[in-house]
Amino acid sequence: MYIVVGLGNPGKKYENTRHNLGFIAIDQLAEALGVRVDRLKFKSLIGEGRIGTEKVILVKPQTYMNLSGDAVREIMDFYKLDPERLIVIYDDFDIPEGHLRIRKSGSAGTHNGMRSVVYQLKSDRFPRIRIGTGGSQKKEDLIRFVVGGFTKEEVPVLEDAVTKAVQAAECIIREDVESAMTKYNTKKQKKPRKKADRPPKPDTSDTAGKEEETHE
Repeated sequence: MYIVVGLGNPGKKYENTRHNLGFIAIDQLAEALGVRVDRLKFKSLIGEGRIGTEKVILVKPQTYMNLSGDAVREIMDFYKLDPERLIVIYDDFDIPEGHLRIRKSGSAGTHNGMRSVVYQLKSDRFPRIRIGTGGSQKKEDLIRFVVGGFTKEEVPVLEDAVTKAVQAAECIIREDVESAMTKYNTKKQKKPRKKADRPPKPDTSDTAGKEEETHE
């Protein structure tokens, strides 16, 4: 059994914003599984389905982002699951727009929702899927940026990222975290090396250094 949590804020005001990419991913996963995430329980909206042989509970905490851990702790305590059976999907301002970062465990970074989850669970040993939203904004503009709507240019990029995040969650459940990391982590683009100025290579052919023969 797995718990898949998407982080976000409840209410129409935040419905289509960068900070709600976790909710958007859960909605897409629910649609793929043919389930509804509409039961209010554990301070969350939840839905149940199956991925492969595993029972899966989809979760959208209704506590608002900064208290996400309250909802996650309740559901994890109720089912008495190890942290490894939790998958959290969320937006990350520190990752380039549209990129994915999947990790088996690790710190919460700068994301307040994840900080709450780690604090409440007293553990960071659970898989997470981070959807990049960019990183060019100044810190004082951060709140306005993350709760802002998508630009026309962002929509296809983030739609593709959400689709891959959903596929990554399914891959973790059907296979393992390592497989999902290999398949869906965005590869870093290598900068082309500049060719250093070098003297021309000497000609090592048989005729090198010989005078050309002339024939009368």
